[in-house]
Amino acid sequence: MATSNDKYECKVRINDFILSSILSDPEASSLVGSIDNGTSSSRFLLITSAGKILSTAQVEYDQCFPSSSPYNEGSSCAGWHEHDPFAIWDSVAVCIVKTVEELAKHGLDLSIESNNSIVKAVGITNQRETTVAWNDRTGRVYYNAIVWDDTRTAATADAIMKENKQPDVAPQDVLRSKTGLPIASYFAATKVRWLIDNIPELQRDLNSPDEREHVRFGTMDTWILYMLTGYRRNVVEMDNNERLAYQGGVFKTDVTNASRWLFMNLETMSWDESLVQAVCKESNCWGDSKGSGTIPLSALPTIVPSADYTIGTITGIPCSEEGKIAMKRVLVASILGDQQSALFGQSSFEPGMAKCTYGTGLFLLMNSGENPMQSTQGLLTTAAYQIGKRIGSSEPISPPIYALEGSVAFSGSTINWLRDRLDLIDSAAETETLALSVASNENMYLVPAFSGLFAPHWRPDARGCMVGLTASHAKAHIVRAALESSAYQAREVFEAMARDSSIDLKELRVDGGATANKFMMQFQADILDTPVVRPEYLETTAMGAGFAAGLAVGVWSSLEEIGKMWKSDMTWQPTMAKEERARCWKGWNKAVERSLGWIDDDN
Repeated sequence: MATSNDKYECKVRINDFILSSILSDPEASSLVGSIDNGTSSSRFLLITSAGKILSTAQVEYDQCFPSSSPYNEGSSCAGWHEHDPFAIWDSVAVCIVKTVEELAKHGLDLSIESNNSIVKAVGITNQRETTVAWNDRTGRVYYNAIVWDDTRTAATADAIMKENKQPDVAPQDVLRSKTGLPIASYFAATKVRWLIDNIPELQRDLNSPDEREHVRFGTMDTWILYMLTGYRRNVVEMDNNERLAYQGGVFKTDVTNASRWLFMNLETMSWDESLVQAVCKESNCWGDSKGSGTIPLSALPTIVPSADYTIGTITGIPCSEEGKIAMKRVLVASILGDQQSALFGQSSFEPGMAKCTYGTGLFLLMNSGENPMQSTQGLLTTAAYQIGKRIGSSEPISPPIYALEGSVAFSGSTINWLRDRLDLIDSAAETETLALSVASNENMYLVPAFSGLFAPHWRPDARGCMVGLTASHAKAHIVRAALESSAYQAREVFEAMARDSSIDLKELRVDGGATANKFMMQFQADILDTPVVRPEYLETTAMGAGFAAGLAVGVWSSLEEIGKMWKSDMTWQPTMAKEERARCWKGWNKAVERSLGWIDDDN
């Protein structure tokens, strides 16, 4: 039974010049695949050994924003954000199948086993923290995946803080010394806690001696890997059209994704039972055992290095044509959370190198080397990557590399808000022209704290606001202020990073869709007073996972070889006068102050 392709629109683009080179000598060609699962779509890339992109495929999937829920009766579900995990799997499968089918039309049939060997490995990169739970015996998924920016778990995070109070430690930081993270709704463990607090079938299985060992929690990398390496059940759907997860899949995650749970000890790179208990012990899931209950460690995926040829093997995805199978027996050789993958894709392999990705949110990461650097400035200490077992290499597994990270919830999604909610624009492409149609923001600022403020503030009580409005302001000013808000938030993180690390960052490498907006990139350079550099390929997130997979299977021999393939496309130098920069920055900080304190116990 083939994956149902018809319900998903898939755009496949092929570089004909690169394809013709491969067709001239297929046996000498090596390709690496990269699965890139984001918040709104999944993509699949094929990358050559020269670091060039042969093909890209993309499928968007629906976002679920529940207006009501039986688990929240009588209350608003504003801020809830879910994904159907099967829609995510389908989007990945369709991207792969459509790529194989389109290449076959152009003369390269990767469903033929002899040609399939051209693809040496596949890597996975994913939206981090988005969490799903399922039962590997029955295949039943307990609930939709809860997305990373979902705010329902703010109350859960508050409860965890109260349950783990320590004298002389800020409530949000009681787990930071082990995890590098504050307790916040952002992280996967708060979503696990919400699920075990609220989903009766999951509660029943966790309290059953027989079923608790079959419960599985995973972020999207784990879910995609499990489905890629698993086998279809004889019954793939229940009578009520409920779909079932595959069986026998590999249940793993990597150090970068595991470092985003609140369950992993950064020093040991392993799950820590004391952390799991701190988050889960007071759940109402445990009934009379409340205060001492916990989920078994078997419910959490095995943690592995980010690049390792032993991660798993794809069982194959049926194509539309009977008997054709895509990616059968291809190794999965890397897993990286999306932001760490972008850091890898930007070849930021040396301590002090930093990148900023402008996507749905905004994520600035700096390589901090082999020692985890605890932040005093509201940043996150996280795993950057770890190199594991490599084909043809006798080198031992390398020590993990760490990073400092500042995460901002709303960047590109602020522009989507202008388009989808306010109807101020028809597309993001309009924003540059509108922003340039006015000379300045005329002292008007937009703070997109729609679900609170993330780094470096960590203020869930903040809410979005526009301040400084006068009757002279028009649509163009609002659009300009929205673009500027991303640059201001990046500066907040950039300066916190410099204070934490005592490193004066010489440049900022950037990627993501917003880097096509020249106004925004120039304003970013101006407000930072630092050069902003855009690479030749903007697909750095997908490229990072591909590079890591290729490194694991010998397509590339070293990080140095990968680093030589990185090329700059454009650099923006700061041009803003010092006095103007100071005035703009002062106005932004006043606007942020106005956004704070909107959520309290009464609302």
